[in-house]
Amino acid sequence: MESRRGPLKSAVPSNVVSPVRRCSRTACGRPAVATLTYVYADSTAVLGPLATYAEPHCYDLCAEHSERLTAPRGWEVVRLSDASGPTRPSGDDLEALANAVREAARPQERTAQAGGKSGGRGGDPVEVGRRGHLRVLRSPDS
Repeated sequence: MESRRGPLKSAVPSNVVSPVRRCSRTACGRPAVATLTYVYADSTAVLGPLATYAEPHCYDLCAEHSERLTAPRGWEVVRLSDASGPTRPSGDDLEALANAVREAARPQERTAQAGGKSGGRGGDPVEVGRRGHLRVLRSPDS
């Protein structure tokens, strides 16, 4: 006996639902890039990056409408940082990365130097391993 439903490939394609979220403004069909939320208790309009999911009380806006957004008189507009564009690492980020690479190379050098000595110098604990910012220390007594 055959199923009443046909195979999925025979389904009629729909032009009503689009995988791309569109601007909520009337007669605007551009893709949304930001989400607007009103916080009525604080008289604040919050405009941030496009939310992961469409919420019933949030409004998705295209780039043009998000740039031209104004709030009602007496309200404040809070614009959260836009993560749509690629962010370039700053000089501080690159320096921190270089320092992390240098620091990651040091424990091996210290462990090799400490291996030839017994108990470390002056009774200090000896670093025997590292994971991220945590260090594994051996007691000077062992």
